[in-house]
This record gives sequence, structure tokens and C-alpha cells, in this order.
Amino acid sequence: MAKSASDPGPTRRASDRGRYGRLNRERVLAAALELVDREGLSALSMRRLGAELGVEAMALYRYASSKDALLDGLVEALYLELEERLAAGPGTGSTETVPAWRAELHRIARATYDVCLAHPRAVPLLSTRMLAVPLAQRPLAVLKDHERVLALLRDAELDEARSAAVFQAFTAWLLGYVSVELRPMVDNPDEPDPGFRLGLHRMPSQELPRLRETAPALAEQGGPEGLAAGLDALLDRFTQASGK
Repeated sequence: MAKSASDPGPTRRASDRGRYGRLNRERVLAAALELVDREGLSALSMRRLGAELGVEAMALYRYASSKDALLDGLVEALYLELEERLAAGPGTGSTETVPAWRAELHRIARATYDVCLAHPRAVPLLSTRMLAVPLAQRPLAVLKDHERVLALLRDAELDEARSAAVFQAFTAWLLGYVSVELRPMVDNPDEPDPGFRLGLHRMPSQELPRLRETAPALAEQGGPEGLAAGLDALLDRFTQASGK
């Protein structure tokens, strides 16, 4: 029986074989992260990512059901990279002055810092997606990171309530520190004068005297040393209060 001209026939399945061969979730997320690294989050769309991979945008929905799912996938990719870095580096052992659990928390913090500096344009997702996604719906790689930190805190013999408090403080310090490190400060990178480089002439001196005065110091990055010092202060506060 001949088909009617108005009969659309079966829906065509978009091919997921692109310029790099058949796709998989890992390849899709890696390409998405590369695109964001290069051009920022605003450049990311299913259509643009499909063009990067050499497939139709519809083919990507097998690996990320929506734009939000794709953003969650980028968070997953960052945490998978964190797992790789932790697995590649040696674990920590006890020393006379630093317990193993505390040294390992420092190692996790430093590895997270390094991942964030490697992908600064994706870092905002670590906060925005956590605000949008309930705990149980976060990617497994994120949950495994939470589990890793909580297990270390229980190894330190902190009870459930104090472990939760330290976990929250650790997360807040780590992500907050990275956000401050990555914030843009330079107004004109080609300007040799520090004041004009920071654009201090744009700030009203009478209304913002302390900010203008402190801006050069605020522009200095604390680096890994500042991260470690703040983490030590945080852990000292909680462990001394618990007698550990």
C-alpha cells in the first residue's frame, strides 16, 4: 500500500556518529567542558555542542536529556577529574604532627583547587547547580566526594553532628576560597600603573576610601598556601572545641 504524501513516516533517529566516531557520555561531557573552557558557559548549547562533535543536536539527548542535565554533567566531569587526580597522587599517612585524616583533607582541598584553576569558566556550576539539585539527585562522583570527606571526619572520631558541621565549613571554605581566587580584578591588563590597572580611578574616592586603599592587596592571590592556612584554622577551631 502506497504511503500518503501527508504521511510523515517513522521518525528519523539522529545519528550519534560524529567526526570522532560514535559518541558516548564521556566524550560528550569532555567536549562540553572543552567548549566551556574555551568560550565560557554562555557558549554552551546542544546545537553548538553538536556542531563541535559533528552530530545533530538531537543526538546529544541520549547522553543529557536537557540543558540542565548537561550542566550537571559538567559538574560530574569536574568531580571525575578530581577523582583521577586523587587516585594518581600518593595517599597520606600519619606523621608525628599531622593525623592522616587531616593530611588527606588537605590533599583533597588542594586537588579540588587545582581542578578549579584548570577549568575556571566552569567553576560557577559548583555553586549554582548545587543550589538547584537536591542531594540525592547529584551525580555519583559528587556524592562520592561528599562520602570521602565525611569518612575522614568520622576517622577523626568526630560525632555525626560535628562531622556535619565540619563538612559544611570545609565545603564553604574551599569553594568560597576558589571563587575569590578566580574573581576578575584587573580593569586594564595593558596598564603598567597598579592603580589604573585595577581601575581605581573609576571608584569615587570619598565614598569608597577603604576599598580603594585595600584593592591592590585584594587583587593578590593567596594561592595554595592561603588555602591550606585557612583550612588549618578552620580544622583547629572545630577539633579544639571537641577536644580531638
